[in-house]
Amino acid sequence: MGNILRQPCDEGVIASGVAVAPCTKASGPWILAATILGSSMVFIDGTVVNVALPTLQANLNASAVDVQWVVESYALFLAALLLVGGSLGDHYGRRLIFSVGVGLFAFSSVWCGLAPTIVQLIAARTVQGVGGALLVPGSLAIISASFDTEDRGRAIGTWSGFTAITAAVGPVMGGWLIENVSWRAAFFINVPLAAVVLVLLFSRVPESRDELGHNGLDWLGAVLATVSLGAIVYGLIESSSLGFGNLQVLTALILGVVTSGFFVFTETQKKSPMLPLTLFRSRDFSGANLLTLLLYAGLSGALYFLPLNLIQVQGYTATSAGAALLPFVLIMFLLSRWSGGLVMRYGAKLPLVIGPVVAALGFGLLMRPGVGGSYWTTFLPALVMLGFGMAISVAPLTTAVMNAVGESWAGIASGVNNAVSRTAGLIAVAALGLVMAYVFNNRFDQRLSGIRVSTEVQHALDAQRAKLAGAVVPDDLDPGVRTALRQTIDESFVSGFRKVMTVAMVLALLSALVAWLLISGRTAQVLIQRPLPKAFLFSGTPPRSPSPSDPS
Repeated sequence: MGNILRQPCDEGVIASGVAVAPCTKASGPWILAATILGSSMVFIDGTVVNVALPTLQANLNASAVDVQWVVESYALFLAALLLVGGSLGDHYGRRLIFSVGVGLFAFSSVWCGLAPTIVQLIAARTVQGVGGALLVPGSLAIISASFDTEDRGRAIGTWSGFTAITAAVGPVMGGWLIENVSWRAAFFINVPLAAVVLVLLFSRVPESRDELGHNGLDWLGAVLATVSLGAIVYGLIESSSLGFGNLQVLTALILGVVTSGFFVFTETQKKSPMLPLTLFRSRDFSGANLLTLLLYAGLSGALYFLPLNLIQVQGYTATSAGAALLPFVLIMFLLSRWSGGLVMRYGAKLPLVIGPVVAALGFGLLMRPGVGGSYWTTFLPALVMLGFGMAISVAPLTTAVMNAVGESWAGIASGVNNAVSRTAGLIAVAALGLVMAYVFNNRFDQRLSGIRVSTEVQHALDAQRAKLAGAVVPDDLDPGVRTALRQTIDESFVSGFRKVMTVAMVLALLSALVAWLLISGRTAQVLIQRPLPKAFLFSGTPPRSPSPSDPS
């Protein structure tokens, strides 16, 4: 459910670019239409997939680990290849790479919709992640390259407004399709959108690229990032069923840590690194990214398990579960301009302390609901508080990142922060899934010991527990026993959900502490002291830092 919320610094990425291919007034609306529809594919897909998880889990007989991989296989390649996707656009043409991303995303969406097994669905989602890594930075870079400074603010506002609408409509529309047609139909939404985008791209959008060609493609960095993240995520997810003592799990975790270290080392040696570590010399930039990692980890974990709770435990329909999330989205949208005013009045630090604290209260309120109860008194107050906290945080976070470095590096800094937020979600779903599985199994064992069932039923339940709240109780049992077992499963999931919300609340409070300690109260902290050659969006290639001997 992470895509229900635009990532931090989306608008910052657009604002920081240079109009290398300024559009005419007549073509401007068409360029915005193409990029908005392209971005909407990602937003809608993210919301629909999470609402669809309970249904596809039942239809494909998938375990909780399988369902995690449906989300994580996509998130892994999107997070690892996001910066490289932008570099490809700089080199070979932003319109070309964006169109390849749109086509790949549409193709893999069809594959998802037709997948006969959970393994094929996971494979299709992997390809979808690669397409997203080309599509996401491309849509932002095209806007930045096409609109000059005078028109860019209006373009950003239009893009933000329409993508917010798609983020709000996506869960409800997806839920309706899942409920009334099929979960497979939800993936096919992307096909007509992709067709329209491709027509607009090649008829109305001019091509743009890095004509100087200074920036190299860091393929080694991309491979190392993918392997390290993939190995760590694999180890965390599979440990929930295999245990940390399993040789396969230990090997994956060790490989992930070693590869991560090698990735950092190689990035310090390259002239054109995918992740410019020089940026982290800025205390504000490091603080903003650590805050992003913590806050978005908590948010991503919460929004992953919330639809499962609503549908599998509370008995909501897919449409109702999608609609239940609307207050969170609408508050984010309606208060975004007000949040920007807070930055102008107080600077970024104070909102970045208060916002995560308010979000932590929202996570805390999500710990209250048990099984049953009215939405208006259980989940609504928590989602309102969470939406309010995130609304306070997002615009100041973008400002802190943009102000932490010189103007020449703003596009790269925004791209890095965007990738950090996606990496946070990737790791969080894997790690918090482990927390959920541990608490669920412990609670389930405790509750089950008080219910008299046969050995055969015990074995049947043990085979189902990997599905968590999606576990199916055998039909041929006494109605009273079936009711007790269903209640045991539901309450065990709620116990795990509450523990996940506890972790999310702690992460949010830690992010507020990071803001208090590391984010400066000044309106800007300039890392680079003099103008530098322009850096292109998401290129991952910073200009050379001035040495002490350079004239200031």
